[in-house]
Amino acid sequence: MSIVTVQLGQCGNQIGFEVFDALLSDSHSSQGLCCKRENEAYQASCKERFFSEEENGVPIARAVLVDMEPKVINQTLSKAAQSGRWKYGQHACFCQKQGSGNNWAYGYSVHGPRHEESIMDLIRKEVEKCDSFSGFFIIMSMAGGTGSGIGAFVTQNLQDQYSNSLKMNQIIWPYGTGEVIVQNYNSILTLSHLYRSSDALLVHENDAVHKICAKLMNIKQISFSDINQVLAHQLGSVFQPTYSAESSFHYRRNPLGIDWHVRPPSSGLPSLGKMSLNKDLHFNTYIANLVILRGKDVQSADVEGFKDPALYTSWLEPVNAFNVWKTQRAFSKYEKSAVLVSNSQFLVKPLDMIVGKAWNMFASKAYIHQYTKFGIEEEDFLDSFTSLEQVVASYCNL
Repeated sequence: MSIVTVQLGQCGNQIGFEVFDALLSDSHSSQGLCCKRENEAYQASCKERFFSEEENGVPIARAVLVDMEPKVINQTLSKAAQSGRWKYGQHACFCQKQGSGNNWAYGYSVHGPRHEESIMDLIRKEVEKCDSFSGFFIIMSMAGGTGSGIGAFVTQNLQDQYSNSLKMNQIIWPYGTGEVIVQNYNSILTLSHLYRSSDALLVHENDAVHKICAKLMNIKQISFSDINQVLAHQLGSVFQPTYSAESSFHYRRNPLGIDWHVRPPSSGLPSLGKMSLNKDLHFNTYIANLVILRGKDVQSADVEGFKDPALYTSWLEPVNAFNVWKTQRAFSKYEKSAVLVSNSQFLVKPLDMIVGKAWNMFASKAYIHQYTKFGIEEEDFLDSFTSLEQVVASYCNL
């Protein structure tokens, strides 16, 4: 089952490169404790899912690269080619209007529609190369400007044209003390649009990854490259297949093992309008958990704690909310590793904080003119606030 990756903007293209490099490096690393047959199947499945073969045998990433200027794309293409192990195929670069770099509205309302046909044609060509197409993996920032605006626009188009295919957006949550003054506007507009058109939002917080680099990896001067490599490791350990002697690779049946279409119940919610959390969330309630264990001693690992009904909302039994995958095939250079993918209340507070900051700016009409001049009306902001406040309220009521 093949996945087409869409890399958008500087953030999406830089992370996308690290993800593909991590996937290919892992597929050629030590096979760990699994047998030769399983390792060969693992390598073949990785290539089938993320790469296509060129005539000379160099794998080509199943990806479409889109950005406003050539610099980042050219650097990304060059780094992949210089590796000698893999390279990119499809990419698009379009000139942006001067001074529109941080404006979500320009990407969504102007740039996206202007180049819709070209971008969607590149994606269509990549899809047609797949023998068995599964869906899209869309990498983007949510706080930047045109990249996130185009990301929301492209995801909406993918929903319209490929409604039966999985659409997963990997979004980078901004630093709490970001330098883009309108990052909260960009974030709420991005999230509200993706919530309507994407099947799953896979979120990474910059602050959390930064803390990993500082405290766990002891990196003194943390760069975006360091952060992107941590993200790539986490994503790679999720997306690589898990295998057992009794069955084929798990993702052939379900791309990620979680019912991403689960939504919180909408009954009994507080009235909408500007709101803040009406209670402290001292306990993180889950809708779904997937634990992936790789490498040494995975079969003896104790995961019974994840089956405790107290972890989950009352309308779901743990048997319907928890999955565990195990494989002796180690990931990358690590003897053993574990990853947890969750749908839970974890992001309620950060989301409520972003909505609150954006609302405070909106109430004083700050910077609204930068969006209305590109076709985003005040009503669009209000719709976004309403949609995200509904999400906050729903998750609070789990």
